Amino acid sequence: MNKASELSVLIAVIGAPHGVRGEVRVKPFGEADRLDQYGPLFDAAGRRFTIETLRPQKSVLVVRFAEVAGREAAEALNGVELFVPRGALPETEEDEFYLSDLIGLEAVSPEGERLGVVKAVDNYGAGDVVEIKFAAGGGDLFAFTRENFPTVDVAAGRIVFVPPATVSAREEE
Repeated sequence: MNKASELSVLIAVIGAPHGVRGEVRVKPFGEADRLDQYGPLFDAAGRRFTIETLRPQKSVLVVRFAEVAGREAAEALNGVELFVPRGALPETEEDEFYLSDLIGLEAVSPEGERLGVVKAVDNYGAGDVVEIKFAAGGGDLFAFTRENFPTVDVAAGRIVFVPPATVSAREEE
């Protein structure tokens, strides 16, 4: 099994119920019209969700899952994140990648010196953040910007990392 097929990719999150028959609002994190083309979705606990029907409604989708019967069951799913296996996603074009593809890449300096490895990529609401575990020990989070990460080469298994300049706080006079 290759690295890509082992990874899961967060693709949507379930929101509030819609109506009384068990439909839920789902916020997709990609192309909304493709959500039903990846096969069954699953949550972090491994529960499977099979889309029976799907229709757009403003910025969300209204979805009926085969495994959800009634409003009470739908209410219990509010906030559940939905994943697909990385291998279910379409292949990327040249110079494109999924953020999950960054996990495990070797972080190197512009000169090629090994600095560490990408441990995780998260988004806490203000943009994507890359967690680097340093070869010398410890780790830190860095904004995923072109300045910090000017080159991503998934095929070579590396990402060029330029640590941002340290900002020091000044005491008020």
